[in-house]
Amino acid sequence: MAQRGIGPDFIEALARGLDVLKCFSPDQPRMSLSQVAQAADLTRPTARRILLTLEELGYVRADNGVFGLMPKVLELGMAYIGAQGLWEMARPHLEDLVRRTGESSSMAQLDGSDIIYVARVAVPKLIALRVDIGTRFPALRTSQGKILLASLPEAEALEALAQPSRSGLPGDGALDRDAVLGLLSEVRTRGWALADEELAPGVRSISVGVRDGSNVVRASMNVTVHAQETSVEKLTGEYLPMLQDAAAAAGLDWARWQARPVKSLGR
Repeated sequence: MAQRGIGPDFIEALARGLDVLKCFSPDQPRMSLSQVAQAADLTRPTARRILLTLEELGYVRADNGVFGLMPKVLELGMAYIGAQGLWEMARPHLEDLVRRTGESSSMAQLDGSDIIYVARVAVPKLIALRVDIGTRFPALRTSQGKILLASLPEAEALEALAQPSRSGLPGDGALDRDAVLGLLSEVRTRGWALADEELAPGVRSISVGVRDGSNVVRASMNVTVHAQETSVEKLTGEYLPMLQDAAAAAGLDWARWQARPVKSLGR
């Protein structure tokens, strides 16, 4: 499943363990040994040893021969988010934005050709997508992905899009290079991006970039609405200014957090 390394320091056992963790998903939260072995492309004995190791470490639980992830797995992702300061900085601004708009709001970062959600405040509305922290979507189908790709130099954006999506959704096929660069140029010029039912029917969103202390776009923030309830005009005319204010405030707090004095470990 994982792309195998070729360097002398590559640890195959670690890669296999990560493969096993990635087998589990909202569609398959519980799996038998045989299912894990098949999904991770491992022999049953190897899959069994890895699962038992993960169980002993507290990342997996076995119940009558069926395995599932334990909450401790969240530590792996939250360590990254905490190191970035994203959730702490974003939460009050996302919550305020959601109170003002009555719509869900999220933050995401780019990972290859996907976006991955790193913060989210949702409202109980019927939208055809399940989104949690850690959820992946193909970047070019989302407003957040468009903003993040547009923040990159053209060559880097194309390199990112050339990587296979790990979202589990069907790929976009061959991309029209000129069309993609034209789209990203337009997004870059206006400073915001729209996705109008491109990811799923009924899902419409608008996004802007969130800049860190060096004024570089490191994340994106969005407002997501139901297309039948909220027009593009309302999204761009009413919600966009609120979103821009929230993203700017989050970026300012992020910059302050990055500039905080860091105590060195002394003797």
